[in-house]
Amino acid sequence: MKQITTNHAQTDSEFATEYVYITRRSGVRSGNAIVAGTRIGVHDVISLLETGETVDSIITRCFPNLTRAQVYECLAYYEDHRGEVDLLVARQMDPAGAS
Repeated sequence: MKQITTNHAQTDSEFATEYVYITRRSGVRSGNAIVAGTRIGVHDVISLLETGETVDSIITRCFPNLTRAQVYECLAYYEDHRGEVDLLVARQMDPAGAS
């Protein structure tokens, strides 16, 4: 399993963000970011949050196999990759795009 590392420029220095619970696997969810050990996409979690679910409802009702830390890491990943995740959420929510 490959952990995702992202480099960001902050002022004049760079730092790397490593995601313990987020990974990508070729052939799983089209290679998009997923919660490690699952087939749950980061965009799935974000989509639920955007449609009114809470962290608590996600871990108790929607995806009871996820931990609170995994959901919060999805949020951290989203913060660092907003454009990528927003596009996936939009595609998922578009009824014309569902096939």
